[in-house]
Amino acid sequence: MTLALETVLAKAGLRVTADEFLTLVEDVAKRLAPAHPEPATYFTPEQQVALTDVGLDLGGLREDDFEPRARELAARAVLLDSALTVSDAARVLDVDTSRIRHRLAAGRLAGWKDRGSWRLPAWQFTENGVLPGLETVLAAMPDDQPALVLAGFMTTPQPDLLLGDAPGTPRAWLLAGGDPRRVAALAAMLGTPA
Repeated sequence: MTLALETVLAKAGLRVTADEFLTLVEDVAKRLAPAHPEPATYFTPEQQVALTDVGLDLGGLREDDFEPRARELAARAVLLDSALTVSDAARVLDVDTSRIRHRLAAGRLAGWKDRGSWRLPAWQFTENGVLPGLETVLAAMPDDQPALVLAGFMTTPQPDLLLGDAPGTPRAWLLAGGDPRRVAALAAMLGTPA
């Protein structure tokens, strides 16, 4: 399994050994809330009746169900592994680390604290610096959205952002010179009911 995992990690461009990746996965799994095999326990008996009356199954996961936590766990591990430190970001942008911290505080770069140190998701950087239009997009993103949601949004094709004949990711749209206000309008909707 180690060789297969190392092959997958290399193809994904992750510079980490299989053992290091598995340690990351274990760490992320410990930080996630424990699985709740019985979703009905979240609701009062009255709420349970109302939810089952409209067709929701509160019976919990079956053996043949895909474990949704596994996908989230893998995404979190990759997000953490591919994130830049403040020093890494300073090298990419050719600025002092204090400028990176200032941009984080001003909302001009996205990041989160991990054990007291800033981590900056890689999707917001290019070979030449910062993703074009990033400040416009970040200003529109709701403050309550976690880094994993923002990363998912920026790297998932959106039907409103056509590149040629196909939906493009917000990141690809911005790299292609697309209007950042279109991405910002979509980003502003994160976390709101459809």
